[in-house]
Amino acid sequence: MGFKCGIVGLPNVGKSTTFNALSRGNAESSNFPFCTIEPNVGIAEVKDERLYKLAELVNPKKITPAVVEFVDIAGLVKGASEGAGLGNRFLSHIRDVQVIVHVVRCFEDEDIVHSVGEVDPKRDIEIIDTELMLADLQTIENRENKTLKIAKSGDKKAKAELEILERFKNLLESGKPIRSESLKAEEVDLVNELRLLSAKPVIYVANVSEDSLDGNEYSETVKQIANKENAPVIVLSSKVEEELSRLSEQERKEFMEMLGLKESGLDRLAKVGYQMLGLITFFTAGPKEVRGWTIKKGTTAKEAAGVIHSDIERGFIRAEIIKYEDYIAAGGEKQAKEKGLMHLEGKDYIMEDGDVVYFRFNV
Repeated sequence: MGFKCGIVGLPNVGKSTTFNALSRGNAESSNFPFCTIEPNVGIAEVKDERLYKLAELVNPKKITPAVVEFVDIAGLVKGASEGAGLGNRFLSHIRDVQVIVHVVRCFEDEDIVHSVGEVDPKRDIEIIDTELMLADLQTIENRENKTLKIAKSGDKKAKAELEILERFKNLLESGKPIRSESLKAEEVDLVNELRLLSAKPVIYVANVSEDSLDGNEYSETVKQIANKENAPVIVLSSKVEEELSRLSEQERKEFMEMLGLKESGLDRLAKVGYQMLGLITFFTAGPKEVRGWTIKKGTTAKEAAGVIHSDIERGFIRAEIIKYEDYIAAGGEKQAKEKGLMHLEGKDYIMEDGDVVYFRFNV
């Protein structure tokens, strides 16, 4: 799929438990650092009420939601940027994700050893941020040395790049991640090329105990830090979420009502991750299946067809589009067509969130 959220944090903060609940996966979860060595990859469903409203009208044999990919990356430690705790290996895994999900420990538990000491969300966040920034500094300094040699020959492009690198360097040395500043187009291009870690957007997950689902003093600290960065915060209990993930849909609903939850923390996390990745959903609806498909904003109709199957993209003729709101208001596909609410679009049509589409193709 290519759209990844990477779950990071210090050891023993609940990362793997959160990942397991999200993707209903089987990431190893133990009370010692580095039980996750290679990153685990899982797919989380994006709960979308529109999908189920479409299904009520179509009555398909199968309902398939859109998804977002999550990667469980091993716990980082202080000194990771210098190789501590297999840090360089773990940091390289983070370079491949588009959004960082930073799980922060906000619970007390004598049976689960904290890798640093007492519970302190501010300190924990600073440790992760510092390691990401130090790793970026190394990347920038290495690039600077190469670019400097080219710039000495009078290369204008190299000189312009040096100015950007110097700005990034000053920012990091002042203790600010790259994401804290607005970037120009040419700066974004360089960030993407260098895959700078501290430039990646962050979603904070405050992992609380089962009896603090509405938050506690620790999660409030996380919120204060996140607010300064304009970053989203999800307060959840990974233990509760893991229990929810093991239940049937009906049992899950009853358990959530008992806990006073309208929506699980992980459903909220999947939605926020989806939004931060700049993703939208289009739907296909037929008697066999009603399905949500994940695409990037700005995707053309022909490219969207390829998400379903390469043959559909290759033989693309046209797309029959009905807006979700029109589909529901009309009472179904047939009624929407009778009211003239279906429109034909060519290969260059830019897909919109909620489009219900049927692709005509010939191969």
